Amino acid sequence: MSTEQLGVIQRLVDRKPTISGEEIVAHLVPPRQFVTASVANYRPDADYPSQAAAVEAVAAFGASGAAASRRGWFRRKPISEALPGIYLDGGFGVGKTHLLAALWHAAPGRKYFGTFIEYTALVGALGYAPTVALLTGASLICIDEFELDDPGDTRLMSRLLSDLVATGTRIAATSNTPPNALGEGRFAASDFLREIDALAAQFVTLRIDGLDFRRRTIAGHANAVSEASFDAAIAAVDGVVTVDSFDAAVAHLASVHPSRYVNMVEGLAAVGLTDVHVLTSQVDALRLVAFVDRLYDAQVRVIATGVPLDQVFAADMLTGGYRKKYLRAASRLIALTSPAA
Repeated sequence: MSTEQLGVIQRLVDRKPTISGEEIVAHLVPPRQFVTASVANYRPDADYPSQAAAVEAVAAFGASGAAASRRGWFRRKPISEALPGIYLDGGFGVGKTHLLAALWHAAPGRKYFGTFIEYTALVGALGYAPTVALLTGASLICIDEFELDDPGDTRLMSRLLSDLVATGTRIAATSNTPPNALGEGRFAASDFLREIDALAAQFVTLRIDGLDFRRRTIAGHANAVSEASFDAAIAAVDGVVTVDSFDAAVAHLASVHPSRYVNMVEGLAAVGLTDVHVLTSQVDALRLVAFVDRLYDAQVRVIATGVPLDQVFAADMLTGGYRKKYLRAASRLIALTSPAA
């Protein structure tokens, strides 16, 4: 059968992407599954009133930003009435990214949406002063998955945001948990504010409780296909698909900076992995988490043999400081390996 019928099969290990500052900037928009995200189409769970409260608060923050834009920054209301920052705190799968994207879509003028790692990579590619110059004048900066793991990067981002807020830019963020924090996010607001102490007084913090929406729609574990049916599953993919052993793919991730993973998955319809097994290295596991995030953003299906991918994180990892990250990745892998993905 022709490649037009079956798609194009490549290897992930042959993808060695580079990324420039200009390319990073081009990617600073919401992932494609959030292109229509709005406050109106967020569906709050009636069992968790904090979700409806968050919708109201996010809508109010967006409206105050639009009003501030019409008045001009120097004619804004006092910070006590209209804080320039908002932080969404909660477990994974409760819609924080949806609401963040909704804010981005509603914001007037020039705005940016990216993960924490994309902004720090931008500083690395352009330098600090050119990054400030580029982002100055933006109406809104959205930071998804604000990392608290690396004190240096956290301080860098805090300084960057402080400089931007001083010029009138509004900030919206969600956050991951810091190392050694075992909860599902309830502590995260205080940790986030402590780490960005120069900005803390200018942030409204919102707690969003609830169940992982992916678990509400897809039950069980990540789908693992048999070795006998793997080739047929790959052949059925319409588009470009990569096929690699799990070990080869994990080793390749170590050779590529996580900021480049977005280019590594660009244009892929699916990723095929054979002989998946439990990971014993936390460094490898965290790289896989970062890769899964980019697969999920791009909605790239995953077809795998061996251990179901939501079970690749060893038991001691799931009781350690990065528990929340692993559980979020597992949830996303369940969705990406679903036959309906």
